[in-house]
Amino acid sequence: MKDLPLTLYVVDDDEALRRSMLLLLFSQGLAVRAFASGEAFLDEVDVRHPGCVILDLRLGGISGLGVFERLRAAHSPLVTLFLSGHGDIPTALEAVRRGAYDWVTKPDTQQLLDKLPGAVAEARARGQAQRLWDELTPREREVARLVGLGQPNKEIARVLVPPCGPRSVETHRANIFDKLRCGNDNELGRWLAAYPWLG
Repeated sequence: MKDLPLTLYVVDDDEALRRSMLLLLFSQGLAVRAFASGEAFLDEVDVRHPGCVILDLRLGGISGLGVFERLRAAHSPLVTLFLSGHGDIPTALEAVRRGAYDWVTKPDTQQLLDKLPGAVAEARARGQAQRLWDELTPREREVARLVGLGQPNKEIARVLVPPCGPRSVETHRANIFDKLRCGNDNELGRWLAAYPWLG
């Protein structure tokens, strides 16, 4: 399956800072789009595609944290890197605890450049996971979720709609392991836990 291009999104209502960040990120050879508000970002971007969003915590209108909660509610694979003023550090730490990738103190561009490669690598990993997941049939996705929860074949066969036999579940399980490159139930469980937005 063809890779979708990875895009960086900058969401900040400070025009001067937004422009300087665009120049900085373009100089790194990255595809970048900028937005002056969380509303504009959410309206224009398909949040179902992997990528990386550099998100100011203190936006006018919907806050950066509000945007992040919308992304979480939509099970978005976007990697979030927050921009935080010194007074917002506790909020930034709480956002990381809730699943944001990391945070950078404004306007520390070197700190941003130091953390960006890891965020981009995570976005690429999520994109790869999405491509593998998309190769599963709808039935295989159902079975994968149940296998990841530790359900035995007989129980999975019983709860599927329409139900099927344990041997069919075993066939699905083998296909899932092959497509997702997992060796056993535990690996599949860890894989699904790493990408909860897929399940």
